[in-house]
Amino acid sequence: MMNNWWSGSTNQLAVCSRGALVELAAVLPATGRFVVARLDGTRMTEADHALYEFSDALLLPGYFGWNWDALSDCLRDLNWLPAGGYLIVVENAPQLLSGSAEDRHTLFRILYQAVRHWASPLGQPDGKVIPFKVLLLCDRDEEGALLRQEIAYVIDKMW
Repeated sequence: MMNNWWSGSTNQLAVCSRGALVELAAVLPATGRFVVARLDGTRMTEADHALYEFSDALLLPGYFGWNWDALSDCLRDLNWLPAGGYLIVVENAPQLLSGSAEDRHTLFRILYQAVRHWASPLGQPDGKVIPFKVLLLCDRDEEGALLRQEIAYVIDKMW
């Protein structure tokens, strides 16, 4: 069964069960260079570990400040890693920052803001929208539903 939660929207922070099929054309740009960063939620249970994994996966620059604000800034810049699109895949997403709801909400807010930033032509090179997608993979539907609710709560609190 094909999931269609990517289609029709450029503002996606999506949760998906590991066994679901995702249409590649809906996730990645049709042509050009793209970056795929794979992270593992089981290695990111604490903030320091999460920052390290993002730094490693996205080759964050030496001036990265090792805090949430610095991650937010880097995810909305990425000039050291130019591409026609970006896909961040977090496997085992329910374990992501499982020890701190506050850190987890902060990271979801940062990821959502990055998705929205790249979806806007304002401030982008040539005024072009650049796909920036985040896919959170789960083992069970219940975990996916809980993550979707948590993300919706975080996004709602932002506005």
